[in-house]
Amino acid sequence: MDGCTWCLCNEKMKKYHDEEWGVPLHDDHRQFEFLMMEVMQCGLNWNMMIQKREIFRQCFDGFDYDKIASYGEEDIERILSCEGMIKSRRKVEAVIHNAGCFQKVRQEYGSFSSYIWGFSGGKTILYAGHQKGKIPAQNALSQQLSQDLRKRGFKYLGPVTVYSHLQACGVINDHVEGCFRYHDLIEHYPTVKKRDKK
Repeated sequence: MDGCTWCLCNEKMKKYHDEEWGVPLHDDHRQFEFLMMEVMQCGLNWNMMIQKREIFRQCFDGFDYDKIASYGEEDIERILSCEGMIKSRRKVEAVIHNAGCFQKVRQEYGSFSSYIWGFSGGKTILYAGHQKGKIPAQNALSQQLSQDLRKRGFKYLGPVTVYSHLQACGVINDHVEGCFRYHDLIEHYPTVKKRDKK
């Protein structure tokens, strides 16, 4: 059975694909980690994010949003001086800012996971044609969620970035039909079939 080809560049990417990508995620710490890795990824590539994941975890206290929300200038300087870290002050500041926004969503909804899964009715979406490899960079759902996140003050989360997060955390199953993970996820998690709105 053929799998998704994007993950075959190295072992870390294959492990990420086989064990994490597309698995429905309901843990807020991992939601924040995935979402902020998307923030750091803007303009770069996901392989780089996976390779630097442990550096990110070290710099951002394991992506503890409560700790990150209280970061100050000393923390920014510490992060930017870390070897191997992406040297973008704006992205580091965005992660810190987004941690505060993340806390507010949790206060309103009880958890960020409850908030984001509300957009799909708590089910993983199987879009017609996606399993054949016809996968867009963004869609109506990611545009809607991105708009709502930006209203809530989140930064670096446009519809393309948000679409990638929806794939990663399992709100959308975009494994190709020939991939073993596509069928495994359908068997173990509730799904709903939809057509992308143009």
